[in-house]
Amino acid sequence: ARRQQRIGGSQRTVSARAALDSYFQLSRTQEPATGLVPRLEPSHIARDNQEHSSDEIIEVSDSDSSTSAEEEEAAEAAAPLLPSARETPPAASSGVTLFVMKIHCLCKSDKQLTCYSRTPLKKLEPSVPFAPLDEEEGDTCAICFEQWTNAGDHRLSALRCGHLFGYTCIERWLKGQAGKCPQCNKKAKRSDIVILYARTLKALDTSEQERMKSSLEKEQMLRRQAELESAQSRLQLQVLTDECSKLRKQVQELKALVAQHNVSASQQPGSSRTCLPGSLPSSQSQRKYHLEKVFVVSQTGNCRVMAYCDSLSCLVVSQPSPQSTFIPGCGVKMMSVANLKSSQYIPIHSKQIRGLAFGGRADGLLLSAALDSTLKLTSLATNTVVQTYNAGRPVWSCCWCLDDTNYVYAGLVNGSIMIYDLRDTNSHVQELVPQKSRCPMVSLSYLPRVASASLPYGGILAGTLEGACFWEQKTSNSYRPHHLPLEPGGCIDIQTEITTRHCLATYRPSKNNPCVRCVMMELTCSPLTEASEDVVCSSNPVQTFSAGPTCKLLTKNAIFQSPEEDGSVFVCAGDEASNSALLWDAGSGSLLQKLQADLPVLAICPLEVNQTHLLATLTEKMVKLYKWQ
Repeated sequence: ARRQQRIGGSQRTVSARAALDSYFQLSRTQEPATGLVPRLEPSHIARDNQEHSSDEIIEVSDSDSSTSAEEEEAAEAAAPLLPSARETPPAASSGVTLFVMKIHCLCKSDKQLTCYSRTPLKKLEPSVPFAPLDEEEGDTCAICFEQWTNAGDHRLSALRCGHLFGYTCIERWLKGQAGKCPQCNKKAKRSDIVILYARTLKALDTSEQERMKSSLEKEQMLRRQAELESAQSRLQLQVLTDECSKLRKQVQELKALVAQHNVSASQQPGSSRTCLPGSLPSSQSQRKYHLEKVFVVSQTGNCRVMAYCDSLSCLVVSQPSPQSTFIPGCGVKMMSVANLKSSQYIPIHSKQIRGLAFGGRADGLLLSAALDSTLKLTSLATNTVVQTYNAGRPVWSCCWCLDDTNYVYAGLVNGSIMIYDLRDTNSHVQELVPQKSRCPMVSLSYLPRVASASLPYGGILAGTLEGACFWEQKTSNSYRPHHLPLEPGGCIDIQTEITTRHCLATYRPSKNNPCVRCVMMELTCSPLTEASEDVVCSSNPVQTFSAGPTCKLLTKNAIFQSPEEDGSVFVCAGDEASNSALLWDAGSGSLLQKLQADLPVLAICPLEVNQTHLLATLTEKMVKLYKWQ
């Protein structure tokens, strides 16, 4: 009988548990009732015990007496776990809520049922996955705090302001309120409700992308600003360069006027010495040229010409290729005059170079003429040839137009002068044909327009083996020839002094003159007729300087202003007989100095660096630099 009562009580307990589950499933969010526990009806017992967890504890005891000892121990163990009547249940975000309940039920057999149940709190809807609190805020309606759906009355909807709600909630809200959004209080109406067709709604975090985009736009703005500032700086540099060139030209004109004033003052009565017309004052300085540096250019020799770039403080010397097996031909070697160090070799032509020249440009373009019938422009900034012109015949000399640096001139072997425009990269723009003999053009010099009383016009002074001709530039493409009265035959070189309008012609020894002679002449002009604007350009000998009896090479001599800047002019010429360079004072005709060399001097170049006057002499193998001090 005892065993039967226990079996019956156990069955009633299982049936009652099904009824309890249905009761507590009605409202999972409410607080557990603290009052009397309702009676369980037999009709509620219809659920299988397999749905419940295995950690439930069910204890059945007899109710004939008051309370058994086992029931009291269970009650005492569960008493600390009972929530108070006014205590709210734990937060739903923990996922599990512990309920310990003591339920007293009077069944038909008057048995007292005591159930201790520890079950996990089930979710509201098994189909909706659980999410933490901070993630649920993005998929719940801000009015009812329930999750919206993708179908039905509570489907996902939005207002014009962009906030999301359930459709029925926002519809009722707009009917009952003053037509404002519940979140931002912006005006809204029922027609503003838009249904969103989306299964899931996720917000893509683009804050990093927007920040990078903002940084990119800022960087692009700074780059554009830097490019604009760079362009403005280049423009300002070009303007300042042009202005500097104009000021330098004005200084040269003023120096010429001062020199003329000194000449006129020396010709007045009472002067200590008398001077011929066109003569120059003599130098009274006690300083001389002293050897400063020796550069070995080529061990095999065959160096011919050199030129100096004032903007780069660089001296270039022509030489054959030091590695003719791998790089045949000829080029130039750069030497820095500022730090007195030689630089690398630049290959340019395939045959010997006969002429080098720098213009007034600030970019340091080197003009070179060679026997390979080409005229080339080389950039010393990149050490590469940037332009090549094919003259069709061997080129013996070259020079720049100092009035317009876009034009260059090339003297050919037949005595013609080719005019090239740097803006036309195909061929020459004009050819000046010789009027008399067709001898090689050994020298070319350009005289710019200056405010000079003797010769204010600009043009080309061309020297051949038979004589010289001054091509007066009338317009940009119009030239008029003026033949200068030089001695017939034997002229090997003609150099000019721009400021004083003097030229230096070098003659070989002849039957009448057994020595090398350097004749300094003054370039003059006179009107053709009294009523005509045309002039006749000529030359008047001023001074003659004699050297040794030997002349087998075409030496490039020099005529330049004295380093003392006192208006006097120096003449320096190579002497093959003594392997030296002779320095004369053009005003007095006296020999000032003899600069000794190991081999015959082929070229002479005066230069100025940082207010220091230097003189460079070139032989077949080396360059010697002399400093004025």
